[in-house]
Amino acid sequence: MARNSILGVFAKSPIKPLEKHIRMVTKCCNQLIPFFAACSEQDWTTAAKVRKKLSKLEQDADVLKRKLRLELPGGLFMPVDRADLLELLTQQDKIANKAKDIAGRVLGRKLEIPEAIQDQFSTYLQRCIDATEKAADAINELDDLLETGFRGREVELVEKMINQLDEIEDDTDTMQIELRHDLMLIENTLNPIDAMFLYQIIEWVGDLADLAERVGARLEILLARN
Repeated sequence: MARNSILGVFAKSPIKPLEKHIRMVTKCCNQLIPFFAACSEQDWTTAAKVRKKLSKLEQDADVLKRKLRLELPGGLFMPVDRADLLELLTQQDKIANKAKDIAGRVLGRKLEIPEAIQDQFSTYLQRCIDATEKAADAINELDDLLETGFRGREVELVEKMINQLDEIEDDTDTMQIELRHDLMLIENTLNPIDAMFLYQIIEWVGDLADLAERVGARLEILLARN
């Protein structure tokens, strides 16, 4: 049987749902932008609606994750290792979970980002979401990687995306340090408990980029094994 025929039978099923899952994850993360915009206006009704939409996307991603885990085939004809795909899926899922945690914590306390750092925080949030989108771009190349047998220009393209993802994550690390420093400068003007939770939210938003980088790292391992 030709390689492409094998791929058509055995690779199509696991890869498409994995790509669909990461797209759902990025949609989930993107809801944080209108969510924090509503919070900055103290529009908690809108914030609650956005959080509900975010939670629904996270739940849908969970359903897809469980289905993929149950249906993912194994055996000699799998073009990539089943364990590698499951680990990719796990890392992707953690991103959506973190987005839901962020929205839940902020809405639960009606936590406001101080005006003095709002613009800085928004830029930081967007850069962390950039990381999740770059991870999704890389995962969405899996089909083409399989078709080319993990050879040639397609591998170079994905490796370039992974390097770009690492650069974005480095950016978010620097931005987080600066943001925490600037929060420290004004923390004595804030409710102490709110200040504590603000530091946590800044860290959790940074986790989105960290987790996206882990997706890239797992994909890099998969490339090395094929």
